Amino acid sequence: MTGTGGEEMGVQAARSRALAVLRVRSRALAVALLPAAAAVILVAGGATGHLTGGVWDALRWVVSGLALLVLAAAVAVALVVARARPAVTPTVTVDEESAPDLYGMVRDLADRLDVPAPSAIALTPDCDSWLEDRTHPAHGRPPPAPEPDGATLPGGPAPRRGDAAPVLVIGSPFLWWMRVGELRAVLAPVVAGTGPSAHPDIAAARRFIRGLDAAAAVVSAGGRRGPLSRAAYGGLGRVVRLLLRGCRVHAAEMERGVAWAAAERAQAVDYGVRIVAQEQVGLAYAGWDRLLTRVALPAWRMGRWPARLDVGVVAALTELSRRDRLAEGFASRLGERPACDLLEEPGAMDEAVSLLAARLFHGGPSGASPDWSPVGWDDYPEEVVDRTWRTDAARLHRVLDALGVRRAAGHTAPGTGGPTLARVLDHLTTPADEASPGALPTPAPATAPDPATAPGAAPTRAHAAEPAEHARRAESPGSAEPAGGDGSVTRTGSPADAAPHRPPAPAYGDHDTHGGHLATHPHVAQPDAAHLDTDLPGGDSDDPSGHRRAAPATPTPTPATAAAVDEADDEADDDDLAGTTARGAALAAGLSAQLAREEAEASVTGAGVPDAHPAAVAPTAGPAPDPALWDDRALPLLPLQPPRTGREILTAHVTAMVCCAAMDTAGAVPGLDWLDGPSLLFDGVRAADLAPSVLTLVETGDPGPLRTWMTELGIRPEKPVRLV
Repeated sequence: MTGTGGEEMGVQAARSRALAVLRVRSRALAVALLPAAAAVILVAGGATGHLTGGVWDALRWVVSGLALLVLAAAVAVALVVARARPAVTPTVTVDEESAPDLYGMVRDLADRLDVPAPSAIALTPDCDSWLEDRTHPAHGRPPPAPEPDGATLPGGPAPRRGDAAPVLVIGSPFLWWMRVGELRAVLAPVVAGTGPSAHPDIAAARRFIRGLDAAAAVVSAGGRRGPLSRAAYGGLGRVVRLLLRGCRVHAAEMERGVAWAAAERAQAVDYGVRIVAQEQVGLAYAGWDRLLTRVALPAWRMGRWPARLDVGVVAALTELSRRDRLAEGFASRLGERPACDLLEEPGAMDEAVSLLAARLFHGGPSGASPDWSPVGWDDYPEEVVDRTWRTDAARLHRVLDALGVRRAAGHTAPGTGGPTLARVLDHLTTPADEASPGALPTPAPATAPDPATAPGAAPTRAHAAEPAEHARRAESPGSAEPAGGDGSVTRTGSPADAAPHRPPAPAYGDHDTHGGHLATHPHVAQPDAAHLDTDLPGGDSDDPSGHRRAAPATPTPTPATAAAVDEADDEADDDDLAGTTARGAALAAGLSAQLAREEAEASVTGAGVPDAHPAAVAPTAGPAPDPALWDDRALPLLPLQPPRTGREILTAHVTAMVCCAAMDTAGAVPGLDWLDGPSLLFDGVRAADLAPSVLTLVETGDPGPLRTWMTELGIRPEKPVRLV
């Protein structure tokens, strides 16, 4: 076999590092037994008459007591390490009955590589593939190992849990975008990792490291109710961290050796196709990232989850190839058999993975309900785009009411005092006597009335002096961005942050809003469509030893840390609002406080909060995530984006109001762009040059460019619009 020498060297390197990890375990055991050995020597010396006298008797009692104490502590640590549940990535298990062709392909691949076949196959909403050990008792019953030709005799011994091969986890976007040959080539180095995983020393070292890692998680989440509990967890934490530091370098080198050996073995299988398939990995990652942040996130905020995300990936990547000409040669590959044909019911599997993605990235409930229902791509513009814009526009007018802004200017016609775009333009327009070069100063927060304190408002945690802080804690992003390469409106998400809880819409001007579960998103970069060919992060599909873990929950900051972060955030928000007019800054502060109030109401009423029993409600009768793999305390495990700033919130709401006016007075319709999300369509063509005009109004108070844009398209700002 090609690369046998490199493979053997990789296995030997991994085994030597595994033995080093096991020596750390042996040394820890020796240290724990050392006081007991000394006590045995002293007791034996006294029994034989060699170590007698008062001093030896006292020393015997002291050492024996110390030995018992150390042994008890060692047994406690060993029990915690052995019983702690290792973290496992939530996935959707693919039964062999629902994907016989996929299982057949993987087993044929394992036979060609001369390695054990994976014990099971699972799907994850991620652009990556890896092997994952799920032999711990907390992960449920071990999957039955396939026996060739029925070799297992009736009444024979059942396979042990530790003998089960790892589970093969496949990124669902790969199945829908890649062809069968490409998927096979990408999975070859991953499946090859089952060979080194079966080595006894490597398997034992991995179990020890996973146990230490799980014990560290137990310590971090342990109770702190009393001094005894704090002392016990503190001692356990110090021991576990000491052992982890001793194993860190050896464990990393062991995994590197396993990956080396697997890559060398996989060179004999579809090597040329694998080079081409890796290009598809990067392209799938780019399309999946944009689909989640630009298309799925607005729907999740509205209490809807797209039920065919993987189908959307194909549409997004096809549009990306057409628009940016990144894949001119990909048209010929579309005639080949797609990898999703290896599934018996790809639609049901796509729906289960789509719901899992909503839970992982947004923290939604575990199943369909009146407040959390699926939405098809055909209904997306009407059910998501239109509703988000009208919800944002309604919130904007409620804040204007709270600020005391008149509904109609003196020169407007009778009957136009409703929710009009002209009201927003007149308020944000800077009078000539107030205009000055550069950015206008931001008003003091105390001068901005808080909509939460308006008559009829529900109790809230948000105050007028802290709108930006609450917005950062409660608001998810999704603002209008500058126009894309074609000059059209590009959005990072929905302008609305309406909640999954959706009672009948309140009348205009009613301050009783319906809240929502708004996740905080620390990071995800948004690549521009015109530059995705140069910034395509590759997957880790060639790493067969990637025993990935679910991301832990964000740790609770200390009061000092929280104060420092709040102070830094306040300074950043002040700098952001300093680039707007005085009226714009006040309106942005009110919108931020209103969004914070809605989030507070949602947290009190439980609207949009993930339930504690993920298996209680299933979206369909098809596959569903394994409840044994869930830890709802950490949802969302992989939040998507950072919170919006006050200026971005204001820009998104003004853009939503303009879109509502365009739909109600100029015949525009909501649309869906596969790469940029919600879009405004005039006669089937995306509206252009809206974002720069809105930014000019927000930042300088000049409505001229926006009024010119509306005049050209026939939008009448003085006409009332329909809101939710």
